[in-house]
Amino acid sequence: MNRYICIHGHFYQPPRENPWLETVEVQDSAYPYHDWNERIAAECYGPNALARILDGEGRIERIVNNYARISFNFGPTLLSWMETRTPEVYGAVLAADRLGRERFSGHGGALAQGYHHMILPLANRRDKRTQILWGLADFEHRFGRPAEGFWLPETAVDIESLEILAELGVRFTLLEPLQARRFRPLIAGKDGDWQEARGALDSRVPYRLNLPSGRTLDLFFYDGAISRSIAFDGLLANGEALVGRLLGAFSSAPENGRPELVHIATDGETYGHHHRYGDMALAYALRRIEEDGAVDLTNYGEILERHPPEMEVEIAEDTSWSCAHGIERWRSDCGCSTGGQAGWNQAWRAPLRAALDGLRDELAVSYEAAAGEIFADPWAARDGYVEVLLDRSEESVGGFLSRQARGDRGDLGEAERSRALKLLELERQTLLMYTSCGWFFNDLAGIETVQVLRYAGRAVQLAQELFGDPIEERFLTRLEKAKSNLPEEGDGRRIYERHVRPSFVGLPQVAAHYAVTSVFEEMPRRARVYCYSVECQEDRRFVAGRARLAFGRLRVASEVTAEAARLSFAVLHFGDHNVNAAVREHESEDEAYERLVEEAGRAFERADFPQVVRLLDRHFGDVPYSLKSLFRDDQRRLLDRILAATRDEVEAEFRQLYRRHGPLLRFLSDLESPLPEEFRVPAELVVNADLKRALAAPGADLAEVRRLLDEARALGLKLDGAGLGYALGQGLGHLIGRLRERPDEPGLLERLETAATLAVSRPFEADLWSTQNVYYELLQTLYPERRARGEAGEEEAARWVERFRVLGERLRVRVE
Repeated sequence: MNRYICIHGHFYQPPRENPWLETVEVQDSAYPYHDWNERIAAECYGPNALARILDGEGRIERIVNNYARISFNFGPTLLSWMETRTPEVYGAVLAADRLGRERFSGHGGALAQGYHHMILPLANRRDKRTQILWGLADFEHRFGRPAEGFWLPETAVDIESLEILAELGVRFTLLEPLQARRFRPLIAGKDGDWQEARGALDSRVPYRLNLPSGRTLDLFFYDGAISRSIAFDGLLANGEALVGRLLGAFSSAPENGRPELVHIATDGETYGHHHRYGDMALAYALRRIEEDGAVDLTNYGEILERHPPEMEVEIAEDTSWSCAHGIERWRSDCGCSTGGQAGWNQAWRAPLRAALDGLRDELAVSYEAAAGEIFADPWAARDGYVEVLLDRSEESVGGFLSRQARGDRGDLGEAERSRALKLLELERQTLLMYTSCGWFFNDLAGIETVQVLRYAGRAVQLAQELFGDPIEERFLTRLEKAKSNLPEEGDGRRIYERHVRPSFVGLPQVAAHYAVTSVFEEMPRRARVYCYSVECQEDRRFVAGRARLAFGRLRVASEVTAEAARLSFAVLHFGDHNVNAAVREHESEDEAYERLVEEAGRAFERADFPQVVRLLDRHFGDVPYSLKSLFRDDQRRLLDRILAATRDEVEAEFRQLYRRHGPLLRFLSDLESPLPEEFRVPAELVVNADLKRALAAPGADLAEVRRLLDEARALGLKLDGAGLGYALGQGLGHLIGRLRERPDEPGLLERLETAATLAVSRPFEADLWSTQNVYYELLQTLYPERRARGEAGEEEAARWVERFRVLGERLRVRVE
């Protein structure tokens, strides 16, 4: 068979981690999820790992791993997040490559990618090499094999980057058809045999690129028309239409029986996030193609083994798949953007890049000089630092530093070890600040651009700690030439000062976070605060009514840079949200601290709070920390706790109003008169709260839920459908998990059936994905054994089977 289809998905999210905490903080725009990584994982990455194939009645017939039948790449920083936050999906991605090797002649479907999604043609050679080396090392660490192929971020291409790929053993990459300049038969020898590629290039065959060094790299140019239809024209709305489009792309009569590969490439998020149910359309299409006896599914490694290139190609340098002007989207006001208000421009792109380039180049000089005192080769040490990113254990870090250190240094002491890691972190942040999303969108003040400025801010902070150089001012002088389209945001300097500098974190801020948290909840003596370890060496507490006073001594250390400090703290909590806290370095024999604890403790017990504040000011010099100083997720959590009592009071008052005026509200509804705002708001709060409680109950009261829904409908109340559906979906997931662990628990199947009935009714949009996954698992494992027992005459098993079948109907899963 000489007809092949390959579908490639580029799965990627920009790194969203707080550079100081190494974690993604809560993002309200992703509601009801914690952040956008979590939301897109729920809408795309997970659904493609467990994709649904439906029968003619819309019931789940099979659940399959889409990744195992396609070509794909995942951004390394995204995989790092998935490994800890969605381990089941992460495992399915790795398993898919193993399954692909079994299916496609030993060739896995996964490709490596540039580590930080940097636009490689705009990088200097040193940064290109590090990005590619890190991407390849990360890939081999995760997938257990060297990468055959490599995805260039935004398919942005230049010869130097391709030379590095070839030098490091990569066999192929993918490009957009317009990125080919000219082509000819591989065996041709004359320049006159070249043919211009535009409009004439056949994307159904592989090509070989002969590089100036004498090395070669194979290239695939995906079908641009079909790929654009999938991404932008709604082709995923119908799986059959997608199959027809792919099959229709073959020649009616291939030349000399020549093998043909129809292949497409899109953002992987197209399948489920950008296009809802795109994962199901993909699963359907893959099954239909497998069933077609005239076509084989394949991947790029397998096709190169079976049918090596017979054509030679030259590329159009400095081009990409997402900018009609080449790579200008990441350095100039070329007109490419994702929208914005009338009159907006992207003239900020050029000065932003110039400011970052200037910062990078200044820091490179300082890094090379300082790192040269520690490492045998500073830049080889940076290239190898990916080992530490993949494993920050003491053993791994120690081994890395021993291998990279100059021969005359011996074992690095604690201070030198920290300095070495800080230098390498400095370089990692300068690489992160070139993440392509910083230029892709509409405005300098956008969250993606602020994120790359945060990486720049972390690099600036490290540089000032390492070198004592006021580099920040020189950077901001360049950055202020970049202007936001939003007058209130101003220029790059103002955006940095407003959105970046307040985010700076050092060991004192970590100590303050621990200290403030400790007055609200018990903290362990040894705690992990994001990427820091905190050891509480002394803790003294005073209580007077609702007020609290706490003192302590801490050892705080960074798990990233190994920097450590001993700090003392004091926290005065007046009750509710009123907190004052202070931190300072602590000497081993600190008599002043002991006097402070004694004097402040006595003043506190007399309720002389002004005197306590004066004593804290005198000892610490300043008392700058409060609830505002907490890191965002814990701040939200503690504020929810503080507000709980107040929220209960407000709800009780609103409930009283709602009950008192309920008859009047129903009378207005009967007259089809809109409710006044003063009545509607209390009614909505009470009904939504009651619904959430009813749905959260172990056994949802279907009659009560329906009564509340009828009430909301009659009064024209707005329900929090997303929040209610999310809560119901979480509850279902909990119940189905219990069924897996305790399948014979009395009444459990009935409670699941009730909750599932609610989940598929309006106004809920409950996420049934995890519940259906576990149900399907039990259908394959537990159900056959129970059915056999029921058919053998065991009445209890027969009743269980019948209830299980009814639950399957509610969950829209086909049960044989």
